[in-house]
Amino acid sequence: RASFEGAIPSGSPVPGSGGRLLLLRAATSVRCSCREYLAAGGSAPGDARHGLTVDFLGSGPTPSQSRFQVDLVAESAGAAAGDGDEKAAPSGDKAQEAEEAKGRFRVVNFVDPSGAVSPDAAPAEGLQNGDTVMSETSLQSSTGGQQHYHYDTHTNTYYLRTFGHNTIDAVPNIDFYRQTAAPLGEKLIRPTLSELHDELDKEPFEDGFANGEDLTPAEEAAVKDSGDSKGVVKFGWIKGVLVRCMLNIWGVMLFIRMTWIVGQAGIVYCCIIISIATVVTTITGCSTSAIATNGFVRGGGAYYLISRSLGPEFGGSIGLIFAFANAVAVAMYVVGFAETVVELLRMGDLTMLDAVNDVRIVGTITVVILLGISVAGMEWEAKAQLILLFILLTAIFNYFIGSFIPVESKEKYGFFSYDASIMWENMGPDFRKETFFSVFAIFFPAATGILAGANISGDLADPQMAIPRGTLLAIFITALVYIGVAVSTGACIVRDATGEIGTNFTLGFNNCTGPACKYGYDFSSCKLQPGQDESSCKYGLHNDFQVMSVVSGFGPLISAGIFSATLSSALASLVSAPKVFQALCKDNIYPGIAFFGKGYGKNNEPLRGYILTFLIALAFILIAELNTIAPIISNFFLASYALINFSVFHASLANSPGWRPSFKYFNKWVSLAGAILCCVVMFIINWWAALLTNVIVLSLYIYVSYKKPDVNWGSSTQALTYHQALTHSLQLCGVADHIKTYRPQCLVMTGAPNSRPALLNLVHAFTKNVGLMVCGHVRISNRKPNIKELNNDMLRYQRWLLNNNSKAFYTPVMAEDLRQGSQFLLQAAGLGRLKPNTLVLGFKNNWRECDLKEVETYINLIHDAFDFQYGMVILRLSEGLDVSHIQGQGKCFLFSFFFVSDDTSAMKDVVVFIDVNKDSDGDSSKPSSKATSVQNSPAVQKDKKSPTTPLNMADQKLLDASQQFQKKQGKGTVDVWWLFDDGGLTLLIPYLIANKKKWKDCKIRVFIGGKINRIDHDRRAMAALLSKFRIDFSDITVLGDINIKPKSESLAAFAQLIEPYRLKEDDMEQDAAEKLKAEEPWRITDNEIELYKAKSNRQIRLNELLKEHSSTANLIVMSMPLARKGAVSSALYMAWLETLSRDLPPILLVRGNHQSVLTFYS
Repeated sequence: RASFEGAIPSGSPVPGSGGRLLLLRAATSVRCSCREYLAAGGSAPGDARHGLTVDFLGSGPTPSQSRFQVDLVAESAGAAAGDGDEKAAPSGDKAQEAEEAKGRFRVVNFVDPSGAVSPDAAPAEGLQNGDTVMSETSLQSSTGGQQHYHYDTHTNTYYLRTFGHNTIDAVPNIDFYRQTAAPLGEKLIRPTLSELHDELDKEPFEDGFANGEDLTPAEEAAVKDSGDSKGVVKFGWIKGVLVRCMLNIWGVMLFIRMTWIVGQAGIVYCCIIISIATVVTTITGCSTSAIATNGFVRGGGAYYLISRSLGPEFGGSIGLIFAFANAVAVAMYVVGFAETVVELLRMGDLTMLDAVNDVRIVGTITVVILLGISVAGMEWEAKAQLILLFILLTAIFNYFIGSFIPVESKEKYGFFSYDASIMWENMGPDFRKETFFSVFAIFFPAATGILAGANISGDLADPQMAIPRGTLLAIFITALVYIGVAVSTGACIVRDATGEIGTNFTLGFNNCTGPACKYGYDFSSCKLQPGQDESSCKYGLHNDFQVMSVVSGFGPLISAGIFSATLSSALASLVSAPKVFQALCKDNIYPGIAFFGKGYGKNNEPLRGYILTFLIALAFILIAELNTIAPIISNFFLASYALINFSVFHASLANSPGWRPSFKYFNKWVSLAGAILCCVVMFIINWWAALLTNVIVLSLYIYVSYKKPDVNWGSSTQALTYHQALTHSLQLCGVADHIKTYRPQCLVMTGAPNSRPALLNLVHAFTKNVGLMVCGHVRISNRKPNIKELNNDMLRYQRWLLNNNSKAFYTPVMAEDLRQGSQFLLQAAGLGRLKPNTLVLGFKNNWRECDLKEVETYINLIHDAFDFQYGMVILRLSEGLDVSHIQGQGKCFLFSFFFVSDDTSAMKDVVVFIDVNKDSDGDSSKPSSKATSVQNSPAVQKDKKSPTTPLNMADQKLLDASQQFQKKQGKGTVDVWWLFDDGGLTLLIPYLIANKKKWKDCKIRVFIGGKINRIDHDRRAMAALLSKFRIDFSDITVLGDINIKPKSESLAAFAQLIEPYRLKEDDMEQDAAEKLKAEEPWRITDNEIELYKAKSNRQIRLNELLKEHSSTANLIVMSMPLARKGAVSSALYMAWLETLSRDLPPILLVRGNHQSVLTFYS
């Protein structure tokens, strides 16, 4: 009997199975016996011959443990026919084992395509009609038949037929790339790499969603709301985009302002104005199409497009003002409609109160009716839009038909049908109190509305196809109509007309000028005389806004067209505003607005949003004076257009592999030009409104940036940040190091970052915004590395650092011991020039109680750092640094992370961070929806219970000491004992610390060694050096008594300190002494003590001087003594460091790599 453990080759036929394939899925512990395999449906003949046994020791089919599946699927009809004679059911004493097998893993019986199932086989779960294994979902086979595959509810993984073999490996499938709760299909999870690669006795690695594929809870809720309902109305590109955009672009401007613009600017300039506006909208339309075709588009229109491209900061600011602009635009269009109605009533002597109140009454009634149409549902609204479009198109055709029919009674109003002389007369401009830019500002709002289709993107059947096709076609059609109307009116209507019947005059007098003269009309009296502000005539292009009604075949149809244009635009804006606002509410970027985002009915209609839009529109209708707010609204639309164009430029510039729009007709530089053009047009229309718009957008951007919403949309901002970081990192590598650009870049051996807060905070004080800080963590394990736990830690601790405003990177490694892991970090940490150059350790306070092998390792870390040309920094607090062992409760919040593992012997981290001053720590340890994106992350527990057992005195002091560098340091000193020149690192670090806000009240005092007879000379020399280095100091002390013999009690204390670690080779045989030294290299030899007696005395004396001069300092920074590698034993070196730094305030022992880090050259 041969047994095996390991991966089962995918697609390998099991011997004796008659050509059938056995599909195995990795489990927590995988072994199977031949009897169980037979009981599960395997065949006996040939198995013993091949000597193959698969042992299974399952622990029950619990969802968290049983990951083993056996799927037996018919390979072909012929194979199934051959299988028909085989019996899979157990018999006799094997029945009990069969039941056990079923308990350990689910067995899906053979499925015969012909519909025949073995009568003796146990019925499979969900088997219906004898031909399929039913599950939550099924896949259509390539042959056209309905072939169902088993669906594992725990992992959502389909076992697909791959190239004729059954294997756990899956073929490409669109469902693997869906987001969770996607509306177009169910999200499937492909087999993880660990399930395919790891040993069968190892728990599979659940990768989860590591690339931001999952939705936010708000997005999931929105998708479920829209996905669960049946009968949802979805529009195609014509009804959903083309019709809406055309109705929104064709506003009242077409009928009541186009003729006036032609009279002012002339045909040529008018065509230029239309062309500029069309260029702006076309570029924006192309940019919109590019964004809309770069992935699935949900509801939210301009907000969704901008926020998913540029991020929540720009998207949130634009979304709010865009929704507000649409709401106020409803009021604008309704007031335009109401004014026309009131004017018609006035002509018929039908007034209710007065002109202003009549507008309010008609406007209020109109907006209530429009609200009713919108609330009735998108289907009713779409039908109303089609009716309005029909009326509008009829009015336009009515005008063009009328322009070809000369009517003598209309000639007195300036209409003479098409005439070359009239066209030539109107070709040039005739500005009257206007300029080219002022006329352009009046026309441009007529070109807006191109986002009307995109704003209801959530209601489109295929937004990726509908938005580009409908938007660009609408821009093209409307531009042609505008140009057609401009040329037509300029070719058949004169600029001024009296409205009086023409008088016969004698041609010989030549008093008449103008193209109307040949028709017997003299309109020369209409020309402005010096000092006149306006013409005395009331008709013609310049004077009559309703001249298109005169030209048209049936005048009332033009009034109907005005009604249709205003009402359709109002209706489109009334629908757009709530849809955009609903998407903004769902993302929860602004607090307090989520109430309005709730959807109702099958179409998820935002009824509360409709009511809010109605109230905003009603408020502005009641004001009835929109001349001030109108340019602001136009600027809001233009700001949206500018950001959409900038989004495309930004995404293209970032060169992200994820930027792959299927719409190819765009260019990043053209999009940038479009964005600049939009900004220029904003200032042309109204400079103060443009400034106000920019201020509002910037204010909202700053607010959202400050709030930092917890979303990850894969924006181009992230892509460009990566691109710039990569580019700049490579540029740094091409430039040699220079002393003036030196920065301390620290590899800090913190372990878990929140287990040694004092070490982290102090190093952060001199690296924040100055240099690199990498938190190194060596995970010691003699077993196989737990990569899943390591990756979880990396994400969680990096998130913790970010949330605590610690500008550092967390880098864990797994190694067999601390020294090996540290060597890994010393060699591999960093990237290019962003590589550590200084190693920072905490002092090993417990070195006398621990195993001396740990001391040997600790000292070897220092030697390794110097070997790799690193600088060295050691921080010592008398209370200690590590707070991870504390489990007590106090008035602080304790955050404990417990790693659940089967390996009880492996090292566990219980890390605690305690901070009573900052609330941010509470959120820092909470894994947010986007923080780790890894399932089954370590549990995070927050203990807020009332104090039960107070901390002991030592732990309380440790907690207080661990927080001392978080607080603002009062007036005090940073004492720098610069005894040996190490390149200047000992001086640079305290200078950087003293420049920080928390340390600004601390003065730098410098202590140097010297001789008694040269104290003044040494002080002046050091003062001159510091002044050249431009480092401020408050005092310089020269220690002339540094070489005096220490006190006898200090010497006795040092002798007592090293006594347990002495080799005492004089008291034993030479061979025994050498053997002991080889086994315990930290032992201190008598020769070593005598050889380094002077150096030992110096450390003792320095400690006495430190206590004398710096016992009240906030921080001591001191040159660290060096020990020659291989000559000084670890215990003696450790004794030096212990003696030097004992019973002192916080002390930093610093030793640079003896390369200059300071210079006085410019």
